[in-house]
Amino acid sequence: MKTYLVFGLAALCEIAGCFAFWGWLRLGKPIWWLAPGVLALVLFAWLLTQADAPTAGRTYAAYGGIYIVASLLWLRLVENVRPDRWDLIGAAVCLVGAGLILFGPRAASAG
Repeated sequence: MKTYLVFGLAALCEIAGCFAFWGWLRLGKPIWWLAPGVLALVLFAWLLTQADAPTAGRTYAAYGGIYIVASLLWLRLVENVRPDRWDLIGAAVCLVGAGLILFGPRAASAG
């Protein structure tokens, strides 16, 4: 459960941080938008280190599925655009993939 909470918070921070840059470069927002954006991206990176997973690569790969779902929530809630069925199907496929990466049975490996 902790991993899902960490991934959710990390996704919020990553999307908000990237959106700050998007706002500055594409929407004409003031340059000061970058300060909270950078802070959010630093918090995002720190949060991913808090996930209950033994390896960085698998953590990032599994996080990707959560990020995609969070991005579609951002699309709906912040940008007021309704995801279509292909967005939702794609997000579901990604969540299944993230679950396989996080919880799939692993053969013992020699480091």
